[in-house]
Amino acid sequence: VAKDLGLQLPALSDRGVRIVSEGRTQYFALHGKTGHLVTAERTDREQLCRLVEKCVLRCELIVEGEM
Repeated sequence: VAKDLGLQLPALSDRGVRIVSEGRTQYFALHGKTGHLVTAERTDREQLCRLVEKCVLRCELIVEGEM
């Protein structure tokens, strides 16, 4: 994520970069040392998308300040 945004790793926390998922459960997080997008917890496809062939989990990346 840091690389895609053209930011150095310290800038991720300085700019308040965060990941927001739909609903109450946060499935994704930013790894503080690498800037990689990671799963925040174990995900179970059968539980999340029971009868749906294409399972999609959406999230938003929020960056404070101007880019």
